[in-house]
Amino acid sequence: MTALASRRTQLAQQQFQHKCATLIERLADPDFLAVRGLGNEVGLFMFCYDPALELQARSFLTHIAEEAQAGRLPCCIQERNLFDILLELCEEEEILEDLVQLEAEEGTQSLLEEIKSIITPNMFAQRIAEGDFSPGDVVVVTGVGEVYPIARAHAILNNIQHIFPENPVVLFYPGSFDGQTLSLFTGESAGVGDGNYYRAFNLI
Repeated sequence: MTALASRRTQLAQQQFQHKCATLIERLADPDFLAVRGLGNEVGLFMFCYDPALELQARSFLTHIAEEAQAGRLPCCIQERNLFDILLELCEEEEILEDLVQLEAEEGTQSLLEEIKSIITPNMFAQRIAEGDFSPGDVVVVTGVGEVYPIARAHAILNNIQHIFPENPVVLFYPGSFDGQTLSLFTGESAGVGDGNYYRAFNLI
Protein backbone atom coordinates (compact mmCIF):
# COMPACT_ATOMS: atom_id res chain seq x y z
CA MET A 1 0.00 0.00 0.00
CA THR A 2 1.36 3.39 -0.98
CA ALA A 3 1.70 6.21 1.53
CA LEU A 4 -1.16 8.06 -0.17
CA ALA A 5 -3.47 5.03 -0.08
CA SER A 6 -2.57 4.45 3.55
CA ARG A 7 -3.41 8.06 4.37
CA ARG A 8 -6.75 7.78 2.57
CA THR A 9 -7.59 4.63 4.50
CA GLN A 10 -6.68 6.27 7.78
CA LEU A 11 -8.74 9.35 6.96
CA ALA A 12 -11.76 7.23 5.95
CA GLN A 13 -11.52 5.38 9.26
CA GLN A 14 -11.32 8.62 11.24
CA GLN A 15 -14.31 10.09 9.42
CA PHE A 16 -16.29 6.90 9.93
CA GLN A 17 -15.62 6.81 13.66
CA HIS A 18 -16.64 10.48 13.93
CA LYS A 19 -19.88 9.78 12.07
CA CYS A 20 -20.61 6.78 14.29
CA ALA A 21 -20.14 8.88 17.41
CA THR A 22 -22.36 11.61 15.95
CA LEU A 23 -25.15 9.17 15.12
CA ILE A 24 -25.06 7.75 18.64
CA GLU A 25 -25.41 11.30 20.00
CA ARG A 26 -28.38 11.92 17.73
CA LEU A 27 -30.05 8.68 18.78
CA ALA A 28 -29.97 9.96 22.36
CA ASP A 29 -31.40 13.37 21.41
CA PRO A 30 -35.18 13.72 22.08
CA ASP A 31 -35.51 16.37 19.37
CA PHE A 32 -33.96 14.07 16.78
CA LEU A 33 -36.15 11.14 17.79
CA ALA A 34 -39.28 13.31 17.63
CA VAL A 35 -38.25 14.92 14.31
CA ARG A 36 -38.31 18.40 15.82
CA GLY A 37 -36.46 21.51 14.71
CA LEU A 38 -36.28 20.78 10.99
CA GLY A 39 -38.34 23.76 9.82
CA ASN A 40 -41.15 21.71 8.27
CA GLU A 41 -38.68 19.47 6.46
CA VAL A 42 -38.98 15.69 6.57
CA GLY A 43 -36.76 13.67 8.89
CA LEU A 44 -34.57 11.96 6.31
CA PHE A 45 -30.90 11.66 7.24
CA MET A 46 -27.87 10.35 5.35
CA PHE A 47 -25.23 8.27 7.11
CA CYS A 48 -22.55 8.28 4.41
CA TYR A 49 -19.41 6.16 4.61
CA ASP A 50 -16.60 4.83 2.45
CA PRO A 51 -17.86 1.66 0.70
CA ALA A 52 -14.65 -0.10 1.71
CA LEU A 53 -16.00 0.09 5.28
CA GLU A 54 -19.24 -1.77 4.50
CA LEU A 55 -18.56 -4.55 7.02
CA GLN A 56 -17.77 -2.01 9.71
CA ALA A 57 -21.01 -0.15 8.92
CA ARG A 58 -22.99 -3.37 9.32
CA SER A 59 -21.23 -4.12 12.58
CA PHE A 60 -21.96 -0.61 13.84
CA LEU A 61 -25.65 -0.97 13.00
CA THR A 62 -25.77 -4.24 14.94
CA HIS A 63 -24.10 -2.47 17.85
CA ILE A 64 -26.55 0.43 18.04
CA ALA A 65 -29.52 -1.92 17.65
CA GLU A 66 -28.25 -3.96 20.59
CA GLU A 67 -27.62 -0.81 22.63
CA ALA A 68 -31.18 0.34 21.97
CA GLN A 69 -32.64 -3.05 22.79
CA ALA A 70 -30.70 -3.11 26.07
CA GLY A 71 -32.09 0.31 27.01
CA ARG A 72 -28.79 2.14 26.73
CA LEU A 73 -30.24 4.27 23.94
CA PRO A 74 -33.74 5.77 24.26
CA CYS A 75 -34.94 4.48 20.89
CA CYS A 76 -35.77 1.39 18.89
CA ILE A 77 -33.91 0.60 15.66
CA GLN A 78 -36.11 -0.76 12.88
CA GLU A 79 -33.91 -1.87 9.98
CA ARG A 80 -35.25 -2.27 6.47
CA ASN A 81 -32.80 -3.94 4.07
CA LEU A 82 -33.51 -3.17 0.42
CA PHE A 83 -31.97 -6.38 -0.90
CA ASP A 84 -34.13 -8.50 1.40
CA ILE A 85 -37.15 -6.49 0.25
CA LEU A 86 -36.20 -7.04 -3.40
CA LEU A 87 -36.05 -10.81 -2.93
CA GLU A 88 -39.39 -10.80 -1.11
CA LEU A 89 -41.06 -8.78 -3.87
CA CYS A 90 -39.63 -11.00 -6.61
CA GLU A 91 -40.93 -14.07 -4.80
CA GLU A 92 -44.37 -12.50 -4.40
CA GLU A 93 -44.46 -11.57 -8.08
CA GLU A 94 -43.41 -15.17 -8.85
CA ILE A 95 -40.51 -14.09 -11.05
CA LEU A 96 -37.53 -15.15 -8.94
CA GLU A 97 -36.94 -18.51 -10.63
CA ASP A 98 -37.54 -17.06 -14.11
CA LEU A 99 -34.85 -14.42 -13.59
CA VAL A 100 -32.06 -17.00 -13.53
CA GLN A 101 -33.10 -18.32 -16.94
CA LEU A 102 -33.57 -14.81 -18.30
CA GLU A 103 -30.04 -13.79 -17.37
CA ALA A 104 -28.58 -16.97 -18.87
CA GLU A 105 -30.42 -16.45 -22.15
CA GLU A 106 -30.42 -12.68 -22.60
CA GLY A 107 -27.72 -11.31 -20.29
CA THR A 108 -27.50 -9.20 -17.16
CA GLN A 109 -28.79 -5.98 -18.72
CA SER A 110 -32.02 -7.65 -19.80
CA LEU A 111 -32.34 -9.10 -16.33
CA LEU A 112 -32.03 -5.66 -14.70
CA GLU A 113 -34.52 -4.08 -17.09
CA GLU A 114 -37.04 -6.84 -16.45
CA ILE A 115 -36.80 -6.44 -12.67
CA LYS A 116 -37.09 -2.64 -12.88
CA SER A 117 -40.18 -2.94 -15.05
CA ILE A 118 -41.93 -5.01 -12.36
CA ILE A 119 -40.49 -3.85 -9.01
CA THR A 120 -41.01 -0.11 -8.60
CA PRO A 121 -39.57 2.36 -6.05
CA ASN A 122 -43.04 2.77 -4.59
CA MET A 123 -43.18 -0.98 -3.91
CA PHE A 124 -39.93 -0.67 -1.95
CA ALA A 125 -41.36 2.30 -0.04
CA GLN A 126 -44.56 0.51 0.86
CA ARG A 127 -42.61 -2.48 2.15
CA ILE A 128 -40.34 -0.21 4.21
CA ALA A 129 -43.48 1.29 5.77
CA GLU A 130 -44.94 -2.06 6.81
CA GLY A 131 -45.04 -2.74 10.53
CA ASP A 132 -45.90 -0.86 13.68
CA PHE A 133 -43.97 2.31 14.45
CA SER A 134 -44.01 4.05 17.80
CA PRO A 135 -42.56 7.36 18.98
CA GLY A 136 -38.83 6.90 19.43
CA ASP A 137 -38.50 4.36 16.63
CA VAL A 138 -35.74 5.05 14.11
CA VAL A 139 -36.10 3.55 10.64
CA VAL A 140 -32.70 2.54 9.23
CA VAL A 141 -32.61 1.69 5.52
CA THR A 142 -29.70 -0.47 4.37
CA GLY A 143 -28.70 -2.42 1.26
CA VAL A 144 -28.51 0.56 -1.11
CA GLY A 145 -25.39 -0.74 -2.84
CA GLU A 146 -26.78 -4.25 -3.12
CA VAL A 147 -29.85 -3.22 -5.11
CA TYR A 148 -28.14 -0.69 -7.43
CA PRO A 149 -29.03 -0.09 -10.26
CA ILE A 150 -32.41 -1.82 -9.83
CA ALA A 151 -33.40 0.70 -7.16
CA ARG A 152 -31.81 4.14 -6.84
CA ALA A 153 -31.45 5.99 -3.56
CA HIS A 154 -33.09 9.21 -4.75
CA ALA A 155 -36.16 7.29 -5.98
CA ILE A 156 -36.48 5.45 -2.66
CA LEU A 157 -36.19 8.73 -0.75
CA ASN A 158 -38.79 10.41 -2.96
CA ASN A 159 -41.26 7.65 -2.21
CA ILE A 160 -40.77 7.48 1.56
CA GLN A 161 -40.41 11.19 2.36
CA HIS A 162 -44.04 11.54 3.48
CA ILE A 163 -44.50 8.12 5.07
CA PHE A 164 -42.73 8.78 8.38
CA PRO A 165 -43.76 12.24 9.64
CA GLU A 166 -43.02 11.34 13.27
CA ASN A 167 -40.01 9.03 12.95
CA PRO A 168 -36.51 9.80 11.70
CA VAL A 169 -35.29 7.75 8.74
CA VAL A 170 -31.55 7.12 8.41
CA LEU A 171 -30.22 5.88 5.08
CA PHE A 172 -26.94 3.99 5.41
CA TYR A 173 -25.25 5.12 2.21
CA PRO A 174 -21.92 3.73 0.89
CA GLY A 175 -21.01 6.92 -0.91
CA SER A 176 -21.33 10.66 -0.53
CA PHE A 177 -24.07 13.31 -0.43
CA ASP A 178 -23.41 17.04 -0.70
CA GLY A 179 -26.94 18.15 0.14
CA GLN A 180 -28.06 17.78 -3.46
CA THR A 181 -26.12 15.14 -5.39
CA LEU A 182 -25.89 11.48 -4.42
CA SER A 183 -22.76 9.62 -5.50
CA LEU A 184 -22.64 5.91 -4.80
CA PHE A 185 -19.45 3.94 -4.08
CA THR A 186 -17.27 7.01 -3.59
CA GLY A 187 -14.04 6.23 -1.81
CA GLU A 188 -10.76 5.86 -3.59
CA SER A 189 -12.69 5.98 -6.88
CA ALA A 190 -14.90 8.77 -8.21
CA GLY A 191 -18.07 6.81 -7.57
CA VAL A 192 -21.26 6.47 -9.60
CA GLY A 193 -23.84 9.22 -10.07
CA ASP A 194 -26.96 8.22 -8.16
CA GLY A 195 -29.28 11.14 -8.87
CA ASN A 196 -30.24 14.32 -7.04
CA TYR A 197 -32.24 14.73 -3.87
CA TYR A 198 -32.83 17.92 -1.90
CA ARG A 199 -34.77 17.08 1.25
CA ALA A 200 -32.36 14.86 3.19
CA PHE A 201 -29.86 16.01 5.81
CA ASN A 202 -26.32 14.81 6.23
CA LEU A 203 -25.74 13.62 9.79
CA ILE A 204 -22.40 15.45 9.70
